[in-house]
Amino acid sequence: MVLTLVIIYIFITLSIGFYFSRKIKSSKDFALAGRRLPLFISASAFFATWFGAETVMGASTEFAEGGLLSVIEDPFGAALGLILVGLFLVKHFYKKNILSLGDFYREKFGKRFELWSSVVMVISFFGWIAAQLVAFGIVLNLLSGWGETTCMIIGALVVVAYTYSGGMFAISFSDFIQSVVIVGGMLFVAIEFSSQAGGVSKVMDGVPDHFYRMLPDGNFNSISWYMAAWLTLGLGSLPSQDVFQRMMAAKSERTAKHSAILGAGMYLTIAFLPLFLVLCAKVIMPEIIDEDSRSTLVSLVMSSSSVWVKVLFFGALLSAVMSTASAAILAPSVVLAENIIKPHQPHLSDKQLLKLLRASVLIICAFSLGLSMLRGNIYELVGESSAMGVVALFVPLIMGIYDKKPSAKGAMLSMILGTLTWLIFLNTIDNYPALIPALVVSFLGYIVGKGLENKTTN
Repeated sequence: MVLTLVIIYIFITLSIGFYFSRKIKSSKDFALAGRRLPLFISASAFFATWFGAETVMGASTEFAEGGLLSVIEDPFGAALGLILVGLFLVKHFYKKNILSLGDFYREKFGKRFELWSSVVMVISFFGWIAAQLVAFGIVLNLLSGWGETTCMIIGALVVVAYTYSGGMFAISFSDFIQSVVIVGGMLFVAIEFSSQAGGVSKVMDGVPDHFYRMLPDGNFNSISWYMAAWLTLGLGSLPSQDVFQRMMAAKSERTAKHSAILGAGMYLTIAFLPLFLVLCAKVIMPEIIDEDSRSTLVSLVMSSSSVWVKVLFFGALLSAVMSTASAAILAPSVVLAENIIKPHQPHLSDKQLLKLLRASVLIICAFSLGLSMLRGNIYELVGESSAMGVVALFVPLIMGIYDKKPSAKGAMLSMILGTLTWLIFLNTIDNYPALIPALVVSFLGYIVGKGLENKTTN
């Protein structure tokens, strides 16, 4: 029965995409929903973009093992990122008539930087999408008994179908429905398992005091990891195309600002439910914590005798996965079409660009599906994707906004040196966060590059 209802829900989601395909008349409709989204649809889109596999299955597992300090990156850092978007980025971007962040980088730093920054943006999304497909595979595998690879392929086909057909319209309105399912499903399951565990107080008292600690030890290494956790999504979400599209799809600047902040509030509130559920799991079935760490909550729910617990949980989980995956697929597809392919075909009509956008959806999903079959750690896939945005594109974004004379050479050197430093530290030093030195070097790279450019012009 559970599998049947899940399949019905998937078909409902697909029907939304096919319905909104009739509203797609231009590339702006496909990429930005015609810039007509009202507040609650827009806020739901921000919320659903973040609330994905890493929240339910990744962060909850990290929380079960290390407490609040282990989930600073997500949900706390992620919510911080949306707040910063609402407070600082909306006013700089909303009035611009552009489809992508690549367009902004071209305007500030020229076509060369547009190309290479767009390549980095596209690559950074592969891990994010792969994480959602891994989660879809785990869930459908447990429900159906089919092979996990087969289940990931099915998940990819489902998400691609409604993203390809309905674009941002389909994603945004399905995000609203999926947000309702997520909130309702998670609340119901939390109440049910809290009761089984003996009540909220028993669940909360059953863990050590240090489990709720929010501040690191006073040593340099602990503080560095703590800072990196806040910055990975807190800053990594700023130069992110999916967040940019949600900001630009709102019907007004005021709506965009309030949507981002409201979405952050929704996310920070609802994201605690999976964390609470994993504490319930420690009380009800402590042995499952030591099994497959990716599916702790899924295993707990599967052990329940209540069909409605299973239906609502898996409905909420698949809603989270599909909403995040669709947003993560559409974002790099727009960048690929608009900033990597289109510049080589400058005479494309808008209808041809629309076809190119849809073709890009298929290309991005195919690459991400391949990655999902190679890597299985959901939390790490998302973290690495966001870190790439911080070390390569954050400094050029900020300098493009606030530097009165933006430097193309500075931006290029910042991106190259930041990325190289990150890769070197990531692969050679295990006990120090690669993001911190990479971000510092990225900033210094911009300063040096701008100095060299000024010398050349003088």
